[in-house]
Amino acid sequence: MSKTILIVEDEETLRESIKRIFLKEGYIVDSVGSAEKALELAEDNLYDIIITDIILPGMDGLEMLERVKEINPEQIFIVITAYASIDTAVKALRLGAYDYIMKPIIHEEIKQVVRNAMTEKALKTENRLLKQELSRKYDFSRVIGESKQIKAILEEIKKVADSKSNILILGETGTGKELFARVIHHNSSRADMPFVPINCSAIPENLLESELFGHIKGAFTGAVSNKKGLIEEADGGTVFLDEIGDLPPAFQVKLLRVLEDQMIRPVGSTKFREVDIRFITATNKNLSEAVRDGHFREDLYYRINVITLEIPPLRERKEDIPLLIEYYLNKYTKDFGKEDKVITPDALSLLIGYRWPGNIRELQNVLERAVLISDGKYIKPEHFPENIRMGETFLEDSLKKGLSIEEYTRAFILKYQHIYSEQELADRLGITRKTLWEKRKKLGIKKP
Repeated sequence: MSKTILIVEDEETLRESIKRIFLKEGYIVDSVGSAEKALELAEDNLYDIIITDIILPGMDGLEMLERVKEINPEQIFIVITAYASIDTAVKALRLGAYDYIMKPIIHEEIKQVVRNAMTEKALKTENRLLKQELSRKYDFSRVIGESKQIKAILEEIKKVADSKSNILILGETGTGKELFARVIHHNSSRADMPFVPINCSAIPENLLESELFGHIKGAFTGAVSNKKGLIEEADGGTVFLDEIGDLPPAFQVKLLRVLEDQMIRPVGSTKFREVDIRFITATNKNLSEAVRDGHFREDLYYRINVITLEIPPLRERKEDIPLLIEYYLNKYTKDFGKEDKVITPDALSLLIGYRWPGNIRELQNVLERAVLISDGKYIKPEHFPENIRMGETFLEDSLKKGLSIEEYTRAFILKYQHIYSEQELADRLGITRKTLWEKRKKLGIKKP
């Protein structure tokens, strides 16, 4: 990619000297003798760096810097100044200049300053692109679903995302609680600040305080230096406390203090540090029952439960399953470099009828496996795990209905004879093919 520099210097000899330096370095260089001309070029062109003298005829370098910054706040300036004008150089830094160079110009020095500026510009660009990618990744369109429940949740998120109120997200394992937490964060005014997810059940109790609040050197054996806690790392942003129902009672008191005062005290320190944190918590447990049983503090429960979002399990939003299947098939075929896949009607029927105890996470795993092991264009029942092919829902429904063995056998044959081969159907019923033929005849079932 071309690197561009604009040099603004009224001394022609110095201007041409600086120009030659950067032409040799492979830059595309424009050079002018006045701030007015530079301003015209800056309005029509995007330069990586503008190098300008401060003392110029007519408009000076500082006024030009301010006016260009109004057009492009990200523009990088390096100013040139004489020793006697050092105060003016400091003023330029306050106005947003990246650095200054003293006259007389030392070639290696100006080249190094420009290299440093280009590195910083590249990092800022990379950071901006990363933030844009994150914003796209967690915009509202990334929540897959057209069911009434999902639409209602998204509408509520739009109303509360930019508030500072704490949010409690409830839902079974695998329903996507962290995804919703990230959507809230990335659609709030805190989007440019950190999002720090913490799994409360994954951190040993004896390390919780140090991990979340940090510690100072010498606080305990092995504390060889000061360490920031995860909560302080998220200062200005959002902390997502997943599985908060698993927090030990002793730590619940300390967390309540942080939520109320927005202050943390590192382990071993006598000083508190102020933080600005928005807390989003999540659990698959019934916290109301935990409060009644004395396993969860009532005051902490009310503090985290200002706004509640309840994510429905996948079995209660079956109309979303085809949309999710389409999304994950597209994702995994691209990830694995496979041809586009199409799910057959009988395979789709199996997935819609399954109860999905692991919710969306389980569906993801099933589809990832199916894409990997399928050779052709079609995803078929044979590409699914045994429990799905056998139809757990069918067995559960049969037990609920109190079907006799004969009634169950008839219903099973009618439901699955178009999916499995004769041998597979017989194997799943635990009978021979001859017995299957006899049962069909006895039950009046025609072979498809």
